[in-house]
Amino acid sequence: MKKLPGIFNDVIGPVMRGPSSSHTAASWRIGRIALDILNEPLKHALIEFDREGAWAPNYREQGTTMGFDGGLSGLEITDERMKSADSFALQKDIIIEYRVSSFPADHPNTVRLTLRGLSGKSVQIIAVSLGGGSFEIRFVNGFAVRLNGDRYGLMVFTSGKPDCSDELKTRVPPGVDFNFGQQGDRIKYEFRSSYPLPSELMSHLQNHPFIDEIGIINPVMPVIAGRETEMPFSSITSLMDYAREKDADLGDLGLIYEKCISGCSGEDLNARMKEIISIIHNSIDTGLKGTNYADRILQQQSLLVSNAEKEGRIRESVVNRIIENVSALMESKSAMEVIVAAPTAGSCGTVGGALRAISENLGTSAGKLENSADELVKAYFAAGIVGAYFAQGPGFSAEEHGCQVECGAASGMAAAGIVQLMGGTAKQALDAASMAIQNMIGLICDPVADRVEVPCLGKNISAAVNAYASAIMAISGFDAVIPLDQVIQTVTEVGKMMPPCVKCTGKGGLAVTETALKIKNRLKGL
Repeated sequence: MKKLPGIFNDVIGPVMRGPSSSHTAASWRIGRIALDILNEPLKHALIEFDREGAWAPNYREQGTTMGFDGGLSGLEITDERMKSADSFALQKDIIIEYRVSSFPADHPNTVRLTLRGLSGKSVQIIAVSLGGGSFEIRFVNGFAVRLNGDRYGLMVFTSGKPDCSDELKTRVPPGVDFNFGQQGDRIKYEFRSSYPLPSELMSHLQNHPFIDEIGIINPVMPVIAGRETEMPFSSITSLMDYAREKDADLGDLGLIYEKCISGCSGEDLNARMKEIISIIHNSIDTGLKGTNYADRILQQQSLLVSNAEKEGRIRESVVNRIIENVSALMESKSAMEVIVAAPTAGSCGTVGGALRAISENLGTSAGKLENSADELVKAYFAAGIVGAYFAQGPGFSAEEHGCQVECGAASGMAAAGIVQLMGGTAKQALDAASMAIQNMIGLICDPVADRVEVPCLGKNISAAVNAYASAIMAISGFDAVIPLDQVIQTVTEVGKMMPPCVKCTGKGGLAVTETALKIKNRLKGL
């Protein structure tokens, strides 16, 4: 069965701190898996970024070092100490060095880690960040692998010893994948499972006379892979057919999709979504109360909207609430408070800010989690399934496709969620998503001073208001003309045409204006 992106693993999440999911969350996850592979206390780490890649010019400013420092130090990403993860690593006597180097890479977000433990044991890992916090470890000690953090695993190495693959095959429990590879006199054996591996297998490997090194790998993703059930639809077209046949709305379909991806019950998934929504709302409230963080461009602005209303300079409106909520979320993100990347940290304001404002404006219980969140939960599942189909296309990496896959994708997701809140059909929700994304195709990623603030705040607000307008058009019967699947394919093709300088490298667009360069120098203390 083809592995499909999940709503919780790949679209609405991760729950994190930091300015960028592709930089901070992915690096944290890579670091945690790397620690498991090393399987002993870390003493020294060398982190290298490809000289020609997108991370090289901005890895410090966009939180990559914070992610690696925290992950390699054993911190949870939501831990308050993540804000000073470098100091925490030093307290644990862990030395972490960063370097820009040249090495083979086929992805703009490629990193090479060389770790050394207390005993002198070392491991080298090459990994990539795929956007939205998703990642893939592709090489371990020169052996090709595919680790995404969504399964349990054991990685075993021998050197100069007889091949024991035949014997180990007899030890493989049901439901466990086993493979091995050889380079010279060195052999790698790998076990992967959707469930914790039996202690008997671990004990056998730890006491095996031919085995030199063992890495015990634990999942870092919220949903474990390999428990999928058959999906009743395989494309947006068949999804629409299924919706008509079952008289289902897009929220229903999103829940069905995630049930099939995860193997979890609807009750468990609804409860998980309520937790996610609660975190998003807390992030909005945190932003509105005011946040402080020295190393950022914009301080608090979210309260300026309500202040202007009180002073009579503007009238109250749902658009005002959208702007206020989106700004509050972005301020929480920039202050390194806990947020939910939906679908990325750089676009985290759009979905949450818009759906809270609309749900409260509609006067339903959806805006009040303490009473009932059913309507809002369904709206998030509607948003999530749009994001899942987007993830099957270009994905969410601005380094590959620009901001059209961050704020653009978020706008389409929010539009579908708003239609769901308004009681619209699955077709109307998908049409709204199509129109919203159409309006943002070609959007570049050009963060000023390598901070995910300017013009990111304005793009999130524009994406959220665009989502609202697209939802109104769809509910009113406007013709989307281009189906959503073709719009998503167009985003992929346009992304290939965009020059690297406007794809989150800080080398084009607003990032190289005179004012932007002055801000960058000021933040560097120059």
